[in-house]
Amino acid sequence: MNRRGVRLLEELREEADERPPILVAGCIGPRGDGYQVDETMAAEEAERYHSPQVEVFAETSADLVSALTTYAEEAIGIVRAASAAGVPAAVSFTVETDGRLPSGQPLQQAIEQVDAETDGAAAYFMVNCAHPTHFADVLDAGAPALERIRGLRANASTMSHAELDQAEELDDGDPVDLGGATPSCGSACRT
Repeated sequence: MNRRGVRLLEELREEADERPPILVAGCIGPRGDGYQVDETMAAEEAERYHSPQVEVFAETSADLVSALTTYAEEAIGIVRAASAAGVPAAVSFTVETDGRLPSGQPLQQAIEQVDAETDGAAAYFMVNCAHPTHFADVLDAGAPALERIRGLRANASTMSHAELDQAEELDDGDPVDLGGATPSCGSACRT
């Protein structure tokens, strides 16, 4: 399935006007729930667990792997697996409304931990499944971790993941406001 997905994206890339260039990212999902931490893996276990999928992407024309996770040790394992396979890795952390990962770890601390335990091997970091107001105030201005964030998979809703899970109707939030927002975390949050 991963190879077929990359082939499909290759076809779409060939058909598109490549201004700006289109990158193909092989998506590595979290082991378990993407919004809460039930069972965790040590970094070494995460590396073994995710290596087969990373290696498949490394054998394709994917430009990088993009990892979504809820805690630092899984991210460390994926970055190490990607380094071993010779493919760049971008790490995207899920954050709650307080800017912390579902594991409870502050976003800045998670980025710093991954960089420290992988010698800065991650190509860059992203934040996923969050409204910019959820994390705009948790990164120290001028902190190296802030400079490492290069993307956002945004939610227009400002509700928490727990509230969204319990909602009987999808909360669309305010997409127009989201599109016009300039988060206080500066250029690092704009993609």
